[in-house]
Amino acid sequence: MGNYILEELSAKTIVAANSLTLKPGQEQFVAPTSYALAESYFNPSTEWPRVVLENDTVVGFIRGHFDPESDQPEFKSCIWRIVVAADAQGKGVGRFAVEALAGEAKSRGFATLTVLWESGSKGPGDFFHKLGFVDIGTSRFGEIIGELKL
Repeated sequence: MGNYILEELSAKTIVAANSLTLKPGQEQFVAPTSYALAESYFNPSTEWPRVVLENDTVVGFIRGHFDPESDQPEFKSCIWRIVVAADAQGKGVGRFAVEALAGEAKSRGFATLTVLWESGSKGPGDFFHKLGFVDIGTSRFGEIIGELKL
C-alpha cells in the first residue's frame, strides 16, 4: 500500500477528483464526482466527501452518507460513491478509503457500513467482497446491497 492521506473534497481538489480516469468499462458503474460535491451542500451534516492523495496527487475519491433517521437501513451508514484512478487500482487506494470511511462510521456510533452496486463483470462486487462486505439483499432498483460489520 502506498503512502496515502485523506482530505475533505474542496475547491482545490474537485477538478482533479472529477477528472479521475477509470479502466474501460467501469464508467457505467459510477456517476461523476462533481455530483457528490453538489449533493453534499444540501445535507452537509450527513455527507462525508473525501479525496485520497498520494504525493499531493488525487488518486481516489470516496463519499460516505450517514443518516441514522433513514427509513431505509441500507442508507443509514453507507458508501455513496467511490472512485479510484485506473493507474492506482490494485495498490490499496480503495481499501484505504473504505477503511477510513468505516472508521468514521464507527466513530459516529454505527455498527455496520453498507454499499450498493450493480452487478457486472467490470463492476466493484469482487472489490467489496475482498474487503469483507457480505451480500444482504437487493435494492428496489436491483442493485446488490453489501454490508460490513464494524
